[in-house]
Amino acid sequence: MLLDRFLLVAGMNAAAENLLGVSRRRAEGRPFLPLVDDDRTLGEVLSKAFASGVTYSNELRLARSELHAEERTIDCRVSAMAATDGRTQLLVEMTDITRRARISRENALIIQHGAGRQMIRQLAHEIKNPLGGLRGAAQLLGRQLPDAELREYTDVIISEADRLAALVDTLLGPGGPPRKAPVNVHEILEYVIRLLEPETGPGIRLTRDYDPGLPLIELDRDQIVQAILNLARNAITALEGQGRLKLRTRAEMNFTIGDTRHPVIASIEIEDDGPGIPAEMQDSVFYPLVTSRADGTGLGLPTAQDLISRHGGLIEFDSRPGRTVFYIRLPLDTRRAVNGRR
Repeated sequence: MLLDRFLLVAGMNAAAENLLGVSRRRAEGRPFLPLVDDDRTLGEVLSKAFASGVTYSNELRLARSELHAEERTIDCRVSAMAATDGRTQLLVEMTDITRRARISRENALIIQHGAGRQMIRQLAHEIKNPLGGLRGAAQLLGRQLPDAELREYTDVIISEADRLAALVDTLLGPGGPPRKAPVNVHEILEYVIRLLEPETGPGIRLTRDYDPGLPLIELDRDQIVQAILNLARNAITALEGQGRLKLRTRAEMNFTIGDTRHPVIASIEIEDDGPGIPAEMQDSVFYPLVTSRADGTGLGLPTAQDLISRHGGLIEFDSRPGRTVFYIRLPLDTRRAVNGRR
């Protein structure tokens, strides 16, 4: 696109028309920034480019529109140039990097999940072995004590050792491979809703947006219920008794998870309009024991990610104040998956 010194559109090509969802005839002579959701940072970049003549780059996000169903990540390169009449114009080159950004984010999530699992295994090894010895020694000591009051102390040691062992088992999550059977994901979602009803309260409005065309999927029902329950409970907690929780299902075509490209996947989406995940935590939410709540354990998200990964899937998220969405991506037919990068 070409912009004049007032940041009005002076020209644009067909690719810009498609990217922004507006025709050249409608855009020319009008302000540019409203076309990109009045992005403040980009506005500052445009002013600097005009003032200095230096080329700048900026990344921005475009909201959903009638033409584009998904939010997009755009890379902008802004350069000052001389027009035919000698006046300075700005050349704005825009590249849709949504796909590339999503690939990078998916790979980061997969690496994060693997690191989290390794951390848990090491933690379990370091805790469970001495716990077993501690418990056994307390049992032997208890048998040697003649006084019942003294045996109460060894009973406390045994009880606490069992409690810590149970905590480690929770960190490790449900064991074993999935026991798959054909299930209806909408039936699972309705079951989760019934479980959550006592926790929602009158101030939380729950809505559904289901894709009726989704087929039955080979899943371990119990594991998927637990994963969705963990995500939905997090959303309800974030709403603090007031707001909207939305459950959505969609089919996505030609979707790649890790190194495997799937002709079609099911996307289960859990959306809330709460305050969002703090920016400083967004890169680490799937690590165990990471939580922003004083009463949180930091186990819900890593456990959910582990359960979904056992089905060849992945959990992604997008969060900002007023809108947080967790996406559960599940292959519909892994037998037809194609190995290789996008």
